[in-house]
Amino acid sequence: MNYISTLLADDTLRSDFWTKFLPPFRWVMFGIIIVCAITIIITVLMQSNDSNNGIDAVMGKQESYYSQNKGSSRDGKLKLVTIIMASIALVCTILYFASELITKA
Repeated sequence: MNYISTLLADDTLRSDFWTKFLPPFRWVMFGIIIVCAITIIITVLMQSNDSNNGIDAVMGKQESYYSQNKGSSRDGKLKLVTIIMASIALVCTILYFASELITKA
């Protein structure tokens, strides 16, 4: 345990790691965020407009077979891609700014 704390306390090892690893890591994270953002924009624009969902709930209309199986349709797949890309962008953004805090510490 003492050996590990001595290695972590060594400024040359720490500064070497941060100066060589973090800049490319941050560029990769930034690139992934940009790709996810563009993918989110495209998938949201490709989804169909479901503006009367609230009206159907108020009026008591029954759901059709299509709306019950919406997850396997094109819109369901686009929605899934949007959710996945947003999650990836969120994680990469947190890692990006956490790496910034680490370098300033």
